[in-house]
Amino acid sequence: MDTKILRQKILDLAIRGKLVPQDPNDEPASILLERIKAEKERLIKEGKIKRSKKSAKTSDTPHYENVPFEIPSLWEWTTINDISKSILYGVSESAKTNGKYRLLRITDIQNNSVQWDSVPYTDFDENKAKSYLLSDGDILFARTGATVGKSYLVQGLTEGAIYASYLIRVQTYDAVLPQYLKFYFESGYYWEQIEQGSVGVGQPNVNGTILGNLHVPIPPLHEQFRIVSELSKWMGIIDIIENSQTDLQALIKQTKSKILDLAIHGKLVPQDPNDEPASELIKHINPKAEITCDNGHYTQLPVGWCKCLLEDIVKYEQPQAYIVNSTDYNDSYLTPVLTAGKSFIIGYTNETEGIYQNTPCIIFDDFTTDSKLVDFPFKVKSSAMKILKVTDDIEIEYVAMFMSIKRLIGDTHKRYWISEYSKLCIPIPPKEEQKRIINIVKMAFKKLDAIMENL
Repeated sequence: MDTKILRQKILDLAIRGKLVPQDPNDEPASILLERIKAEKERLIKEGKIKRSKKSAKTSDTPHYENVPFEIPSLWEWTTINDISKSILYGVSESAKTNGKYRLLRITDIQNNSVQWDSVPYTDFDENKAKSYLLSDGDILFARTGATVGKSYLVQGLTEGAIYASYLIRVQTYDAVLPQYLKFYFESGYYWEQIEQGSVGVGQPNVNGTILGNLHVPIPPLHEQFRIVSELSKWMGIIDIIENSQTDLQALIKQTKSKILDLAIHGKLVPQDPNDEPASELIKHINPKAEITCDNGHYTQLPVGWCKCLLEDIVKYEQPQAYIVNSTDYNDSYLTPVLTAGKSFIIGYTNETEGIYQNTPCIIFDDFTTDSKLVDFPFKVKSSAMKILKVTDDIEIEYVAMFMSIKRLIGDTHKRYWISEYSKLCIPIPPKEEQKRIINIVKMAFKKLDAIMENL
């Protein structure tokens, strides 16, 4: 289940007036906006707020001839400017370990929450702090950086806090629920406007003008309450599903590791006494090989298994002849460029020379000890790799399984294959049992992958 799509669909229904039924007895949003307008004029006269540059005293609620989408008859289109008491940038202050106020920064907001105990302090001028003190119901926006456009609804404050300069605060009038507006700020329609209005080359940003000019559909106040209640219920259910998916994904990953661990300890498939012992296999491969080694992990291997060093059955090749010349990748090109890390295929090249074709092989990151089994022609990203070939008498897929769960972690500037990794002791089953292990692992992984794809 794609919960992101589900979340956006529900939010989309909400801001279009299709999530909860309308009540004809609700006071129309047009009256609500008139009250906001009157309240704004009163506060301007009292000198408590300033008139925005955009609005003249005679301005009315905008009339939308080409509305972004249709909304119910009791709703109204307006702008963030028209429903906000204030749209204000934060302060440029240094964070301190002690001070009068907490100083909330972009980096303190993670996944719609703040760990207030870890938020630093500042000694901001007490006479100026009043304008920037946060209150429950304030909505903060990241105006630059990787999280540009993300919002946070302030709730449950227990001590004085102000906010840093890379944040913008919006304070709404009482006739608009901050919770409804926060849900709107998570909708696809909001993000469409942000993407269209975001400015900056390389570092997109959203300023107060862009934020204030955003179009927002406003329901009657009582319907806002109903929408917030319904959305809270649905988002809670989706959160449970996402948490369950995360737990299941972690469980699947653990299950795969356990399957591989059982495989290389001879506990995944039954042994067949008619199989040729692995010791005979190793002697045939390398008569000089040490087929026993001091390794406490493999002291109780099944009858017919033996142990040897990786270097006894694996030969390596340096990758220099296969390094890509240009990083001008394009998905329409034919030859993949590989790394042994998580990204694996980092792009495609149109280069025709220096393509490695002696597959299957194992690529091994000489710094991280990550490895990948490869069965197609490729080029490589850099020299920080070994290309490994397993002797024909040993199943390469079995060796790849062993390597996938055996990592050496230490000095990342050290090349590991020659110095340490090739000296690892690998348990070797008889040839036919290797094949049985590979088949069982493939079947199990296929089922687990199917579960993962359907989450």
